[in-house]
Amino acid sequence: MSIAIDLSEKSALVTGAGAGIGAEIARWLARAGSSVSVADVRADHAHHVVEAIVAEGGRAQAIVADCRQDDDVDRMVSEAATAFGGLDIAVNNIGMMAGRGPGPSTTLDGAYWRDILDQNVVLTALCARAEAQVFLEQGRGGVMINVSSGESTRPSPFMTAYAASKAAINHLTQSLAVELGPSGIRVLAVAPGTTLTETVRDGLTNELVAATVASTPLQRMTEPDELARLTVFLASDLARCITGQLILADAGAHLSRTRPSDIGRP
Repeated sequence: MSIAIDLSEKSALVTGAGAGIGAEIARWLARAGSSVSVADVRADHAHHVVEAIVAEGGRAQAIVADCRQDDDVDRMVSEAATAFGGLDIAVNNIGMMAGRGPGPSTTLDGAYWRDILDQNVVLTALCARAEAQVFLEQGRGGVMINVSSGESTRPSPFMTAYAASKAAINHLTQSLAVELGPSGIRVLAVAPGTTLTETVRDGLTNELVAATVASTPLQRMTEPDELARLTVFLASDLARCITGQLILADAGAHLSRTRPSDIGRP
């Protein structure tokens, strides 16, 4: 006897899906059978992920959208719902450091804070609004999964704004879960630790990689496909009684008292 996750009757939208964690989430949702709308601001990246999904036998379309534009958010969600007969799964994987590097809290000006909060909290909230409207109009429930960060679970010196913005996403997730739950809509958040995407591999020194690995109980870093597989599980009926939760996939980093991110910081 075996248990398989089957999303073959589902349609999914993944934002920020042109690379890294978002791309892996899109690929794994497609591998589970879902039809996937791959949304990204970079057309070539979105189409590349779609080509990879189609090459594996999956169904996918690319949507080029800049979620900093309100009209693009509504258009993106509408196109996702129209392409595959509705929308069942929405993964909001949008925003990172907004082009800003870490730094002491005393040096962060208003522009820095506004950029981080806008790209993480505001854009996630606007995507969630548009997705929830579609879920409610359809009347068949749905699953919304917001990508948070392990930095939101413990004090994060030199990453104060980023961590605060991701903590806000955690609370947004809980509030939406309570508000939308009576309509059969589940809302969850997933939080990676330091994840070995290409960007992270290129940006970390050997010293910081070693310190990060040493700081986790599992003595390793997170791989992008591990957060993707968690997302597939949470989107499936196997997790149908789970809502309003933040699920960590960080190799236990939130349990550590060591802060590898402090290495080399001012």
